Amino acid sequence: MIKAAITGISHYLPDYVLTNDEIATMVDTNDEWITTRTGIKSRHVLRNEPTGSSRLAIPAVKDVLEKTGTKPEEVECLICATSMPDYIFPSTACVIADKLDIRNAMCYDILSACTGFLYCLQQAQAFIKAGMYKKIIICSAENLTSFVNYQDRTTCALFGDGGAAALIEPSEEFGVEITKIHADGFGHEHLIRRGGASANIPTHESVDEGLHYILQDGKFVFKQAVTFMTSAVSEVMEEGNLTMDDIDWICTHQANKRIIDAVREHCNAPEEKVICNIDHVGNTSSASIPIALHEAAQEGKLKKGDRLMLAAFGSGFTWGAIYLTWGDCKY
Repeated sequence: MIKAAITGISHYLPDYVLTNDEIATMVDTNDEWITTRTGIKSRHVLRNEPTGSSRLAIPAVKDVLEKTGTKPEEVECLICATSMPDYIFPSTACVIADKLDIRNAMCYDILSACTGFLYCLQQAQAFIKAGMYKKIIICSAENLTSFVNYQDRTTCALFGDGGAAALIEPSEEFGVEITKIHADGFGHEHLIRRGGASANIPTHESVDEGLHYILQDGKFVFKQAVTFMTSAVSEVMEEGNLTMDDIDWICTHQANKRIIDAVREHCNAPEEKVICNIDHVGNTSSASIPIALHEAAQEGKLKKGDRLMLAAFGSGFTWGAIYLTWGDCKY
């Protein structure tokens, strides 16, 4: 059976590192308060250079193409997950394709917030299994700090900027095994950026009211994230008749260390089986899982044949889990 395998992966983080101590100079907080509640010590911020989420994905996509020996004209499809697109239109995927001379691909964005990378991976799997495409780039581009209110102590310490990319190709041996992806929309008001689109067009009033910043009902979102991610993981494990012996690594969306721990405890997994980099990256929305995977590969953790459980939760609400086998991936 043909599967969709990750054959190349990379990520990019901007140079500027924003520490908890620096955030404490902007708002009433401190390093201990942030670390205890989130597990985050620092995050990367796109600063002192042109902004735009595409700028964070372009280096990652370029690196994947180079490491896998893939020519731009060979890419048949490019899917970009982003919460902060460069423009409402054209798609950020089209901007990335233009900058990298990818001229023969179907390009589009997915706006599924922090679950975006899993959405991309599931769609790439569908294209591969249908025989439509053989070389698909999926990427995440997140310039989140452009819309962070650094006077809001409940959100300003959470988010960082970053981009990541993966090449997805057919494989008979490795790749995606089981996917469970969901959305229901009931929680869309609890994690939202209200301003800037057709529901609240940009005006002086919308800016003054802070509608363009990321707004989050933290306690409510925390509870839902734990509930829905653990539910998705349970669905995958039940369908595959899996136990923890069938899982080598768990990699969840890096939103909050306490959420990551809750998913691990639900799976009865030891901490050494969990991929976690939230301490130095923060919440990079859809980019968090591929960034964590690439760092794990660079650290020598991921080996050919390893079985991974991915899980995410995001605005919408959207959520899901994917079980896959790691193959011969260039990183």
